[in-house]
Amino acid sequence: MESLSSLLSPNPSSLKFALPRRPTSIPSSPTALSPPALASAAPPQRKASVQASTKRSPRSSRTTPSPSPPPTVFTTDAAGAPPVATKKVLIPVGFGTEEMEAVVLIDVLRRAGANVTVASVEPQLQIEASGGVKLVADVSISECCDEVYDLVALPGGMPGSARLRDCKILQKIMSKQAEGKRLYGAISAAPAVTLLPWGLLKRKRTTCHPAFFDKLPTFWAVKSNIQVSGELTTSRGPGTSFLFALSLVEQLFGDSVAAEIGESLLMHDADDNSKNKEFNKAEWAVDNIPRVLIPIANGCEDIEVVTIVDILRRAKVDVVVASVERHMQILASQGTKIVADKLIGEAAETSYDLIILPGGTAGADRLHKSRILKKLLKEQNLAGRVYGAICSSPAILQRQGLLKDKKVTAHPSVANHLACEEMDGAEVVIDGKVITSRGLASVTDFALAIISKLFGQGRARSVAEGLVFEYPRS
Repeated sequence: MESLSSLLSPNPSSLKFALPRRPTSIPSSPTALSPPALASAAPPQRKASVQASTKRSPRSSRTTPSPSPPPTVFTTDAAGAPPVATKKVLIPVGFGTEEMEAVVLIDVLRRAGANVTVASVEPQLQIEASGGVKLVADVSISECCDEVYDLVALPGGMPGSARLRDCKILQKIMSKQAEGKRLYGAISAAPAVTLLPWGLLKRKRTTCHPAFFDKLPTFWAVKSNIQVSGELTTSRGPGTSFLFALSLVEQLFGDSVAAEIGESLLMHDADDNSKNKEFNKAEWAVDNIPRVLIPIANGCEDIEVVTIVDILRRAKVDVVVASVERHMQILASQGTKIVADKLIGEAAETSYDLIILPGGTAGADRLHKSRILKKLLKEQNLAGRVYGAICSSPAILQRQGLLKDKKVTAHPSVANHLACEEMDGAEVVIDGKVITSRGLASVTDFALAIISKLFGQGRARSVAEGLVFEYPRS
């Protein structure tokens, strides 16, 4: 098995996900929302063995740290079963943190089996991220100062990176992490804005978002998507978040775990010919600022919700996140706490140019049960307006008769159970005014395809550049 590090391209313009193809580990026997049934779009959280969790893959031209005895958390899979060790990870957040970077880190590391603590550097646990997504941390950073972590990873974003920089408790935690030669990392603006003033980039090869690259020490600055230098790992931006998170998984748990998690995220090979496909072309342009509804529920895929909202708002789309639960706050599939803008009843008082359903097996099941959402989708179809779904949620549209004679794609666990033409291998499929996607790692392509249909390829490419994500030329 090739290591993840050997598959990450150093070319900053190449951001295609590069993980080896292996037989999928996602169950093919659906279990929920029947008929058609939905198999889980995310594997259960991994309980890594002590041997796997302490494995470090060899890396050419890298300095291998000599860590102090790692902190461990022991859990038991079943009564009487021997305890297994996992890894402790801290991800701090603050006002203006880049939500895509934070949530991808949280989600991917939890899938790998890490015990991830999300800590707020603000006086309160709820923070508003750079794109307006409201996230709720697990604890205050003050509760973390005496803990020892295997990894501390900083998301970027502005002014989020500055808020992290100004937190003295976090500075103390990070300095202790570096002194103990334990893993630490930062992405986007955080290497230059947060770590540099703390003196934690000394004699370290470092990369960061292009907008902050000139702040890095010239001799040590590297224009690469991922840069590992001893205990420090840095990355460029939201568009490299998956690679950043998987690199950290590899360092914590080993190559095989990173490859397995990459498969569960539907990461495709760099030379994969999968591409977006469109049929029965129709104009999506509207006279007003496009208004998009994204309904959410407990169990929705956090990566999909946050990425779609973040990217569409970068394009100046009016996005409303509406909870179909009784409360505004929902608990997403990997434990991320997201606060909606409105409840679905209030959101239903307005019409929308697009309605987009995020995936996640449990979330899709709960979205399907919402009578208000069913009514909104029916009205959307009758009015000839756009709607779409990602991951497991195309099954919701099928149950409501909204995919008749349509070509679609979906998560592999769902695709074979759709009673319409499924375009195998396509990341995103547009058929008239219906858009679908496989989910997870294809969510950025999905959101950019929506922007391209609404505003044209020029704006989609501009947004992609800000994400540091490769956008196809044709």
